[in-house]
Amino acid sequence: MLATLGLDSTAEAVYRTMLAFPREGVKALGDRLGVPEDDVRRSLDTLSELALIRPSYERAGELRAVTPEVGMEILMARQQAELAAQQLRIEASRAAAAQLIAEYADLSPTAATSPGVEQLVGLDEIRSRISGLAHGLRTELMSFAPGGGHQPQTLEASKPNDRALLGRGVRMRSLFQDSVRNSQPTVAYATWLSELGGEVRTAPDLPTRLMIFDRTSAVIPISSEDSGAGAVILTGQGTLTALCALFENVWAGAQPLGVPQERDEGALSAQESTVIRLLAQGLTDEAIAKRLAVSPRTARRLANGLMERLGAASRFEFGVRAVQRGWLPST
Repeated sequence: MLATLGLDSTAEAVYRTMLAFPREGVKALGDRLGVPEDDVRRSLDTLSELALIRPSYERAGELRAVTPEVGMEILMARQQAELAAQQLRIEASRAAAAQLIAEYADLSPTAATSPGVEQLVGLDEIRSRISGLAHGLRTELMSFAPGGGHQPQTLEASKPNDRALLGRGVRMRSLFQDSVRNSQPTVAYATWLSELGGEVRTAPDLPTRLMIFDRTSAVIPISSEDSGAGAVILTGQGTLTALCALFENVWAGAQPLGVPQERDEGALSAQESTVIRLLAQGLTDEAIAKRLAVSPRTARRLANGLMERLGAASRFEFGVRAVQRGWLPST
């Protein structure tokens, strides 16, 4: 039950038994639970690291479990800290890659190429080169697919190539935005892909459309507004290292598509956390809607709902209260 808070089943059982039988030692705990003493000791180490047990104030050398109320508060605080650290890692990777992506995001079709950069002009050339890269794939394809639900005909057209790649043992990881969960054709495609061995997750927002082939070549569009206008293929080692790190960090914080997004009552969803961050950056409802691939009406509903939760009358007041609530860092 406490696995999501960092406690495995054996450690949880030891903790519960220590609460019920506070005077029992390692051997007695092992006998009662039917597990080896070494497993009990490892669980005690885990509980000690999580501050769920402490030295006895009455008997030297003995350990006592902290109360469930204190224990749950400790585990929740630890999880919140880990989530905050993960978000910081994602933002750091996003920032490191954002400048890199920006160097190519507004290139004109006539821009001069440089080592490690191949310019592609027009949809035909883009699709031809992507097809060639896919044909040579050996191990892995990673992709960002920002925007809302995808057109059924587009998804159907991609199936033969997807099936061929997975049939060759290529690992396919695809990241969509959370908004596609409301698109039945996209969810159906993700289910089909997962059944063949593909992996699909969603995140609130994605920095750009991106495909990474075998961690050696990456394709990004030169315009976020029109992915068919042109693209670049990046092959520099430093560039690929940054883009792969960005993908891995966003992937780690994303949720598998097909799994309901659950949360504790009063907790923030990933989408709400993203809205808070975008509001703090001064983005309008329209700009937030574009980033989340939702309608402006949905973006306004999300923003207004968060303001109501904090009782904020203005966005400035919302920012102050969000910091006080711990929804935003104070610096």
